Amino acid sequence: MKNALSALTFTTRWMAIGLGLWHLYVVSGFASFSTLEVRITHLTVMLVLIFLVLSQRRIETQQGTKSANPLWLLMDLGLAVVAGGTGYYLFSRWLDIAMSGGITTSTDAFVGMIVIGLVMIAVIRRIGWFLAGIILIFLAYPLVSPVLPGVFNSRGYSFTRIAGFMTTTSEGIYGIPLGVSATFIIMFSIFGSFLNVFGAGDFFFQISSRLTKGSMAASAKTAVVFSTLLGMISGSAAGNVAVTGTMTIPMMKREGYKPHQAAAIEAVVSTGGQIMPPVMGAAAFIMAEIIGVPYSDIMIAALIPAILFFTSIFFMVHLQGTKMAVAPAPQTEAEPPLRSILIPGLRFMVPFVLLVGMMVAGYSPFKSSFTALGVLLAGCVVFELRDLRGFFVKCCDALEAGTKSVMSIAVACAGAGLIAGVLAMTGLGSKVSGLIISAAAGVPVIALILTMFVSIILGMGLPTTAAYLILATVVAPALVEVGVPILTAHLFVFFYGCISTITPPVALASYVAAGIAGSDINKTSWTAFAYGITSYILPFMFFFGPALLMQGSALEIVVSVFTGLLSVFCFSIAVVGFFQKKLGFGMRTIFAVTGLVMMYQSWLSDLVGIAVFAGLVLFLRANATASQQLQS
Repeated sequence: MKNALSALTFTTRWMAIGLGLWHLYVVSGFASFSTLEVRITHLTVMLVLIFLVLSQRRIETQQGTKSANPLWLLMDLGLAVVAGGTGYYLFSRWLDIAMSGGITTSTDAFVGMIVIGLVMIAVIRRIGWFLAGIILIFLAYPLVSPVLPGVFNSRGYSFTRIAGFMTTTSEGIYGIPLGVSATFIIMFSIFGSFLNVFGAGDFFFQISSRLTKGSMAASAKTAVVFSTLLGMISGSAAGNVAVTGTMTIPMMKREGYKPHQAAAIEAVVSTGGQIMPPVMGAAAFIMAEIIGVPYSDIMIAALIPAILFFTSIFFMVHLQGTKMAVAPAPQTEAEPPLRSILIPGLRFMVPFVLLVGMMVAGYSPFKSSFTALGVLLAGCVVFELRDLRGFFVKCCDALEAGTKSVMSIAVACAGAGLIAGVLAMTGLGSKVSGLIISAAAGVPVIALILTMFVSIILGMGLPTTAAYLILATVVAPALVEVGVPILTAHLFVFFYGCISTITPPVALASYVAAGIAGSDINKTSWTAFAYGITSYILPFMFFFGPALLMQGSALEIVVSVFTGLLSVFCFSIAVVGFFQKKLGFGMRTIFAVTGLVMMYQSWLSDLVGIAVFAGLVLFLRANATASQQLQS
């Protein structure tokens, strides 16, 4: 078994490194591959990697046990071989099929059925039964639609026809979602992995600690700033928790935060990584492809909502720290001079600024990330000249980690492609959209509320990418039809898909944070839900105030940012129940209503909200002054 484990470890490592290098080669422009060639190669190698990694983990868990069953190991290895064989077949056949106008053979359909089966197995093994169940329901629809009543009745298709369509066209498995995984996502994952391996995480942590040193609730604020910086280069909530939580959660506990509070704060701020430009969640890249706008437009539109999200958490931890009278943790060791942090950090800051600048200038995300990666490596070589072998090992580690981190996303995208393919074949999406419009009676706000609940429920059991794609193809068109702007509609479902990671009862980011903090999972989840309450309101804020998406005049944008900050501050006060002193239910309700009033973009609502907020602040300060005078 040890020899088998060593062989699998070696194989998966160099296969991941090879795939990462191949993707870099494709993006470099030195070679030209067709869209389907890139997508077929990407999914084939990912499937092989998934089954080999599963075999590797099976051996690791079975070592030393007498109950090890070699049949399961052989099955995983067999699936890897089949995945490689079917991928090679489709790679060799796609051009003939395209040149013949889409004519396929029975062998093509048979291979297509196998590929669908492999994708389904990979979805079950890597993601879970919830997504697999949804895919199966959609795949069953064309088979049973002729006998369904009402609007769901439609022409049926045989499974042979479905399999052929799903695997020999660019509208099924090898559609837009997988294309995004094979271009944008793999490149940014590799770029982020290089940053992490070469120490960008430590640099961001040191900068965050310096910025918040000596302030009230310093450790919690460090977590907010650190996760904001890390969120700029990472689009994974659970991944951010795993990276930042190991450093920030123990700090918060030492400062006096209860374990579930520290875990909840970390879960919420890490969730913001998926909505923080320039590297948002994987679904944001798919959004750009679906609605046909440059990714830079998505990035710019999401900037103010992301800032409001992190600012609200910053307010929350400050108020909570003041309420608990949390003192800064004592300094245990001398800090290095700031210069010794910033100079080595230039190798991380320059590529990051270049990445943002290139995307804003209109370059494609993967070209921008490729160029930024080259600059990063050039900078890192300078600091690694004394250990070039170590530099090479770090590069290999980064390629391996970056490629393997996309495995789950790749199969989720392939599974989502199956759903998109069914919608394309049957027109089911337009029928569901019609039902939503009828249920909402054509009223945008009702449609948005319905969408919010559907998005959160789907997001609980699905990765953000899969949840967004289903909502984008089924629900978002209905929102557009009732008058919601297309970018607003897609960002709306995207936001709720992201924050499902802190929404009980299934809250993945909260689970990871609770594990690090050693706190109760349910208590952590509900605390994170309370701390993140502003994130559930933000999508409605940019619907009622489109200036928050950079849509409008400069004055409208500035005013919306100002009232948006006041609004999230009011919500933070209402959640924590503290401002100058502990607040009762009535005062907290008034602050919450004031925040709601300032959500709406109009001069009247803004003036009313600002006046009420100012009145509340003056009233509470007068009370606090009177109390101090009485005590003295």
